[in-house]
Amino acid sequence: MEEINLNDLFHYYVKRIPMMIIIVVSAIILGLLYLLFIKQPLYKGETTLILVQDNAPVTQGDITLGRNLVPIYTKIIKSKKVVNEAIERLDLDLTYSDVVGHISVTSEDDTEMIKIIVSNEDAGLATNLANAVATAFKNEIVNIYNLQNVYIFERAEVETSPYNINLVRDFTIFALIGLVGAIGVIFAIYYFDTSIKSSEELEEKLKLHVLGSIPKYKRRKSA
Repeated sequence: MEEINLNDLFHYYVKRIPMMIIIVVSAIILGLLYLLFIKQPLYKGETTLILVQDNAPVTQGDITLGRNLVPIYTKIIKSKKVVNEAIERLDLDLTYSDVVGHISVTSEDDTEMIKIIVSNEDAGLATNLANAVATAFKNEIVNIYNLQNVYIFERAEVETSPYNINLVRDFTIFALIGLVGAIGVIFAIYYFDTSIKSSEELEEKLKLHVLGSIPKYKRRKSA
């Protein structure tokens, strides 16, 4: 493998700064076009539940019970019975398969809090589904366990900004991708460029002394 002269490489990059700028700007423009015309904005509806006993003093036993039930409740939230009831409540022309893939359930570690998160292209639908699933789940727990320990702490509200698009963040990412790409392209050109760039390089490769060189002559434009 041919040894790379870091000094030559640095000057090679300096001479090609215009090319780097063009590549970076092109990456940013392509990225922004992707955001504007291809990437589908998605919105979140988030409903927060707390597992506590209604109309009764909360004891340590209630808290422990709530935490132990979190894994089971998480599965029940995404069950067909709960999701289908939410669909019926909203009178949607959707199936269980259409909806369940957009539902995620998270829980805070060592707490009795559960979050139901629904993502969708329609901000209003995401919000309504999150709230409907929470209500359907609360009713189902009463039917299954005869427990009144699900409290809807915070209902989902309609989001005005998509969660998967952030112009500042995405602009920075596109710029970095362009910069890395420019560095890679220029390095590849440098690495595979076999032309002789200086008399010193000629002497090193051919093991001969250069007796003279002809300077590059720029012809003047006639008036």
